[in-house]
Amino acid sequence: MRLRWAGGVLLSVAAAYYIYSPLPSDVNGPWKLMILDALFRSFIHVGDMAHALGICHSVHVLNSVVSWAEVIEARSSPTVHVTDSAFGGVPSRVFQPVGGGAKLRRGVVYFHGGGWALLTGRMRSYDVLCRRMAEELDAVIVSVDYRLAPEAVFPDQFHDALAASRAFLSSEVLQHYRVDPARVGVSGDSAGGNLAAAVAQQMSADDSLSVKFRIQALIYPVLQALDLNTPSYQQNKNVPILHRHLMARFWLLYLGANPSLLPHLLSSPSSLLHPPIPPSIRAYVNWTALIPAKHQKHYRHIAMETGSGEVKEVVPGLLDIRAAPLLAEQSVLSRTPQAYVMTCEFDVLRDDGLMYARRLQDAGIRVTSDHYDDGFHGCMAFAYWPFWFKVGKRSLDNYIHWLDHNL
Repeated sequence: MRLRWAGGVLLSVAAAYYIYSPLPSDVNGPWKLMILDALFRSFIHVGDMAHALGICHSVHVLNSVVSWAEVIEARSSPTVHVTDSAFGGVPSRVFQPVGGGAKLRRGVVYFHGGGWALLTGRMRSYDVLCRRMAEELDAVIVSVDYRLAPEAVFPDQFHDALAASRAFLSSEVLQHYRVDPARVGVSGDSAGGNLAAAVAQQMSADDSLSVKFRIQALIYPVLQALDLNTPSYQQNKNVPILHRHLMARFWLLYLGANPSLLPHLLSSPSSLLHPPIPPSIRAYVNWTALIPAKHQKHYRHIAMETGSGEVKEVVPGLLDIRAAPLLAEQSVLSRTPQAYVMTCEFDVLRDDGLMYARRLQDAGIRVTSDHYDDGFHGCMAFAYWPFWFKVGKRSLDNYIHWLDHNL
């Protein structure tokens, strides 16, 4: 009996030790976030072990868990008709409000997050999000299932996002779904926010298109990999659910680069600058000039180092605005649609979003910058049971409210 009791105590202590991680006092729901992070880390460790043993790629383990726990069939309801389709050859799930007669509706093309390697638009959380958008906005929502790494690498994901967007904005498709061509937007979260921003830039610059997006709504987007030592990367490097080293791994996976380059990507801005990057490009990630002083705090630029020839293969992707929309010229940004940019204080990607909002404003674009002082990366997905966070519900409500008033 005593032995069993002692074993239970030891297991409890070990579990508490594994789950607990020091979090900022202002983050919403710290204990729930710790549990969520512990679950995610466990799956990552299992994936890494499977990868090391040669069983399968680590992300395949994570996606298998997602498929088992989260992926659901297309199920219609009395208010929303849900079907699986394809646009431009890219699998997509369509959410259409029931009824409405012959009136034209709004439309949104949505790209899911997951570091260009994980998740799917058929997950329960995205299903709930898109259903709510369809109902409350009386809009047709297209959730795009672009290809994922490691089988697909840049620019495959971008090409899928662009192909699906072009196909949906064709006159035939808009007519079929009774969508108003003047009221279509593009949106996405995290890596999906990256794709949404890149697609918005590409389509805005294409004068051959008769229909273009009216708005772009970017949810804690990832927009550059030249500097993974911005204040938000330094401040939140160990904050769930997107740790700094994990974001760097996603970047290397997306760009089809060797994982051994991880230390170079994390070291300093200049360790990846081979050949040297022009000052004009560097200015686009100069957070000392682009983000408010209250977010810069006491952080300083990491000391510059000599460029490494080992990372030459990564540089084209790092400088390509289709992968890093923050690096686009002002002339490109000035043609993009009205923007909504959501950022969270406790997110490594916070400064990417803040810098992009500032650059869009400087280019003359109307921008709504929606910042959450108690938010963390991915919080908007956690507005429902079992991982319900107040900031998740608040951010989701405000996101839909903005769409309703601007689309």
